[in-house]
Amino acid sequence: MKPNTSARSAKPPPTRNQLAYLRSLANRSETTFTYPRTSAQASAEIKRLQALGESSAADRTREQRAVQRDLAERPNDAAKVRFEETRGYGSSARWASDASEDRR
Repeated sequence: MKPNTSARSAKPPPTRNQLAYLRSLANRSETTFTYPRTSAQASAEIKRLQALGESSAADRTREQRAVQRDLAERPNDAAKVRFEETRGYGSSARWASDASEDRR
């Protein structure tokens, strides 16, 4: 029986250090990254994130304030649950349009 040659030719996975450094760079630059399958992909992604540089504290503060302002200024946001959309309280709370309520 021949040994499995694909196991020998498989590319090594990214190291823990590479993954930790990727997370650190992504946090600093406030961006995301695609999870690498190989060590070479991790190295390429590290180079890409290093080229982006670090976002400044002023940029982070500006972004945070913009999000807070948007949340405060949009009281009619579609994701907000309104009082008339629910019935009951706590663990017995249900959607007002729940079909099971109509059957009773």
